[in-house]
Amino acid sequence: MIQSPPKKIKWGIIGLGRIANSFATDLLTIPDAELYAVASRDQEKADYFADKYDAKKAYNSYEALANDPEIDAVYIATPHALHKENALMCLEKGIAVLGEKPFAMNAEEVEIMIAKAKEKNVLLMEALWTYFLPHYQYVLKLLESKTYGNILKIESDFGFQREYNTKTRLFNKAMGGGSLLDIGIYPIFATLSTLGLPKHIDASATFFENGIDSSCTMIFGYQNNVEAHLKSSLLEVLPTEAIFYCEKGVIKINTQFHCPSTVSLIVDGNEEVKEFGYKTIGYNYETIHFNQLIRDGKTESDIMTFEFSRNLIKTLDSVRKVINLEY
Repeated sequence: MIQSPPKKIKWGIIGLGRIANSFATDLLTIPDAELYAVASRDQEKADYFADKYDAKKAYNSYEALANDPEIDAVYIATPHALHKENALMCLEKGIAVLGEKPFAMNAEEVEIMIAKAKEKNVLLMEALWTYFLPHYQYVLKLLESKTYGNILKIESDFGFQREYNTKTRLFNKAMGGGSLLDIGIYPIFATLSTLGLPKHIDASATFFENGIDSSCTMIFGYQNNVEAHLKSSLLEVLPTEAIFYCEKGVIKINTQFHCPSTVSLIVDGNEEVKEFGYKTIGYNYETIHFNQLIRDGKTESDIMTFEFSRNLIKTLDSVRKVINLEY
């Protein structure tokens, strides 16, 4: 019997900034998916994006895209503060939602989104792409199998320098700007996905004049004196690595650990570097997973679960409380 090809998933993208471009680029590499529609509040921008990535429809409002009955899934790439309302709008229409990290601005908003997804019986997942990258899955398996023994300490950071400009999303407090939510989430993710929730959190931060954090330094405490030392910064270039110090060796995800990267295994001063043969930006891995969830009729990922997204946003909320960052 000849099997019929899998259903082609028709995607929409809401919010057409830098990350949306990366997502669309990798979507083109997936044979059984297509970019069907895009939406911006600027028609010219929507038209340009649609032409660039061969989308059939270009809308000048997010609502218009959500009302298109042809769309199976939507990728939400708007600023953080809009994630909840955009997700709820699409879930209400029965469209599967892949929502950029952070899932929303706080745990309360995330709970509202999850409740709506359950009410409508529609797939919802946080788009934390790192979880799905082969090098990261490789490290998770090494740590889970205790190949190098238990974790003794984690060090992870993410930092780059940008000119302070409140007209851009990154520095706009109303849009959820600042280092913690935008890039601090990655070192926190690396810790939660390997050690789970911390028993206590210490943190300190520096701030821009508009009240958003310019840098954030964190120490997560666990049983047996295990600690995670984490940092995010918009003031300086940091190594952007994730280093797991274990009883029998060190596992280091090299620079830009959250992207396609290499892994160094260090034992007794000897270093072995693992390559993973990446040929894409890396967004295709989460998208392929999400497409399969749709085909299987699933409403929750077994990798990026609701419980993990809850823990992640609750931890971000806890850090914000310690450093006194309010939106």
